Amino acid sequence: SKSSSPRQNMPVRYFIMKSSNLKNIDISQQKGIWSTTPSNERKLNGAFWESSMVYLIFSVQGSTHFQGFAKMGSAIGCEKSQDLGSAGFGGVFKVEWIRKESIPFQFARHLLNPWNENKKVQ
Repeated sequence: SKSSSPRQNMPVRYFIMKSSNLKNIDISQQKGIWSTTPSNERKLNGAFWESSMVYLIFSVQGSTHFQGFAKMGSAIGCEKSQDLGSAGFGGVFKVEWIRKESIPFQFARHLLNPWNENKKVQ
């Protein structure tokens, strides 16, 4: 019989990942990696270890679109990326892209975030 995942009964977490440019999103989609600011690392790593799944929804700042979504494939390590261009980034982690498509925010306007004063998800 198959062994069940030790995290299967834990919650699923979702995060909006804002990128300053489309180039980093393209690199992420090609190489299956992402990096974020050190201030986000603790929150994402905690979610990775305490959740059954962590989904990342990507958007380029000012684009008024989501560029797709992925699931977090590993915890964030110490290794930095030479590919993702930002001096302020921390360690690299794996992402598994599920959908690579430009989706206008208006398609999600009915979604409100109860942990952010019921503001729109965008």
